[in-house]
Amino acid sequence: MTCSTTPSTPASGDGRSAVSLGLPAVPAPGTSAPEATTGAIPPPAPGDDPRLVDRFGRVATDLRISLIDKCNLRCTYCMPADGLAWLPAERLLTGGEIRRLVRIAVDTHGVRELRLTGGEPLVRKDLVEIIAGVRADHPDLPISMTTNGVGLAAKASALAAAGLSRINVSLDTIHAESFAKLTRRNFFHKVLEGIEAADEAGLRPIKINAVLLRGVNDTEAADLLAWSLQRGFELRFIEQMPLDADHGWTRTNMVTAEDTRTLLRAHYDLAVSPDARDGAPAERYVVRALAGADGAPGEVLGTVGIIASVTEPFCADCRRTRITAEGRIMSCLFSREETDLTALLRSGASDAQIADRWRAAMWAKPRAHGMDHTGLGEKDFVQPDRSMSAIGG
Repeated sequence: MTCSTTPSTPASGDGRSAVSLGLPAVPAPGTSAPEATTGAIPPPAPGDDPRLVDRFGRVATDLRISLIDKCNLRCTYCMPADGLAWLPAERLLTGGEIRRLVRIAVDTHGVRELRLTGGEPLVRKDLVEIIAGVRADHPDLPISMTTNGVGLAAKASALAAAGLSRINVSLDTIHAESFAKLTRRNFFHKVLEGIEAADEAGLRPIKINAVLLRGVNDTEAADLLAWSLQRGFELRFIEQMPLDADHGWTRTNMVTAEDTRTLLRAHYDLAVSPDARDGAPAERYVVRALAGADGAPGEVLGTVGIIASVTEPFCADCRRTRITAEGRIMSCLFSREETDLTALLRSGASDAQIADRWRAAMWAKPRAHGMDHTGLGEKDFVQPDRSMSAIGG
């Protein structure tokens, strides 16, 4: 789906097409979206609705907080080989500040789900304490974490005991050689050990996040799906997005959702899942074995998801609000506007003042892809300065 009023994207191989919902903007009286600046203070959101509502009627109920920008891999589609200049420790949100923001999000804004991200959250030394604190505050809140799995084997049990609900593990291939090429590290065995430990610790369902790169691991898509299905993991293929630190992404060279479906259909039957998507970024497919010689449908093997942020955008139903590791709100993954909360947190501001700033930042959320229309790779799209590791997924 797309939240643009421009023509929809072409129909896919399923006979589906991206649907434009034509959501109208609802401008606040006498206000407009702020200029594209970093740390700008947006004008107040109108009305007294405590939820994180934007001008297009979307409501953010999924909070993603980055715990740290550091990562121990150097994935080619995210980071330069030499890494980035990491934030100093004093600029990171403290465990107490993270707990406070989650309390405001849940108790005031009605957030219903928390995802902890990075960088690599396992690098954060107080990770277990942060999760335990949030769990103590919110006994029923789903708390998930996205990780690259390196170091997970040693911490999975403690994370589960602290109250983590489940994990997403980034794994683009099940071939060690391709893993080393993609990540510039020989940690493939550590990731597999981490996934196994998480499974044993009950951090389920385990979701596997994979990015396909043309000429690198795209021909391995079916292998990764077979591996995931055999273990009961939920694989999600994610289109490569223009969030790489080297700014080398091009739309013409990326592996699209339609490419991915074609690769998988050489080995499996795929059918769009009848389950409601309900704001999820992934379009889910029921996976069957190929039909036999008699034409009878093959056995149902599981599901697979495809997150097509570029070619089949779902901006009209986006329900996410993001906070970076240093406490800046990013209302859109591709936004060039950020709203600082750390200064408020550290200057004695009340929860109500922080909540109002948060509401204002989300009210100013762009329609799509950091602009007033969808169009990653179009001439008017400007890639954010931050890479994915510095934003937090």
